[in-house]
Amino acid sequence: MSFITDFINFLCRPAILFTLSCVAFYLVLFPFREKFAKKSALYTILISMAVFILVSMLNPTFRDVVTKPDNVPIVLMLFLLAFFCWLPLHKAVKNDNLIAEGKDVENKQEAKELVFTWPDLIFSEFICAIIVWSALLIWAITIRAPLEEPANPVETPNPSKAPWYFLGLQEMLVYFDPWLAGVVFPTLIVVGLIVLPYIDVNPKGNGYYCFKERKFAITTYLFGFLILWIVLIVLGTFLRGPNWNFYGPYEVWDLHKLEALRNVNLSEYIFRYAGLNGGKLPDFWLFRELVGIILVIGYMVAGPIILARTVMKGFLEKMGKPRFYIMVTILLLMASLPIKMILRWTINLKYIVAIPEYFFNI
Repeated sequence: MSFITDFINFLCRPAILFTLSCVAFYLVLFPFREKFAKKSALYTILISMAVFILVSMLNPTFRDVVTKPDNVPIVLMLFLLAFFCWLPLHKAVKNDNLIAEGKDVENKQEAKELVFTWPDLIFSEFICAIIVWSALLIWAITIRAPLEEPANPVETPNPSKAPWYFLGLQEMLVYFDPWLAGVVFPTLIVVGLIVLPYIDVNPKGNGYYCFKERKFAITTYLFGFLILWIVLIVLGTFLRGPNWNFYGPYEVWDLHKLEALRNVNLSEYIFRYAGLNGGKLPDFWLFRELVGIILVIGYMVAGPIILARTVMKGFLEKMGKPRFYIMVTILLLMASLPIKMILRWTINLKYIVAIPEYFFNI
């Protein structure tokens, strides 16, 4: 039994879990999309999740973390997430097959039987509202509200966690400076979602589910949502404990656990490890961080130009320069998160550009 729990703890380490999530994402959307879209696959996934949680509840550490009033909704959210990710893919695969056969998509077939908004739709929505209200009332009665004692400036909770919907951003703080993870990225997420309808003008897929006609758009959005957001929320909710250290799902949360920080800035790699300037960092920040600044500017300036002339040349011709370069800029900023995570896990790189003199780090 100890071997199994140790193995699961190992698989849940951030680098391993992120890698496995990316592999599963690719396999589900591409090679095994048809199989995943079947109802039997949904039942298998939901039952496997339920069995895993129920069996794991025998472990006291797992039970304490999962049954916390703050975390119970997140566990239920994972089941809803599995269903609502399966449902559109199920409909998309069905419509892709219908389109390939030259038939109308499912929505057009259903549109032949129309009903009135009143009373049919309104009545159904009213019944759903009553059911949800009843469920929330029972929830509020049976589960204690996760309220703590009054705030004490002398004693800070350990771990001190944000609400669940901000835990993805809090996890980003491990890899980025606060001004990036707490200000720039949330702003870009909101702005990116606002400009999406103006960037993506592909008429295919409007009003019906599909995948083959919108592979790039669907894959990019789902990767950002599932891998770069939901996975980070899961990490922050269940696998980050005291001092924001990582703990496996069956590992006891030890307040005295210490993890050696070996994170090194790029400038330290260049000067101290490569032996430049006698192994000493230059005093002037511009000389010290020049290589990192060039890399960042090259990534954001040369990156879109290289993509426009190579793998994304077709997108440039279809979208036009303004929409294309806005899209690619947002895409590169989104890609900077997994790039920075991989650099931290592989070579312990903390900052590409570190200018503490002006509180500016990338």
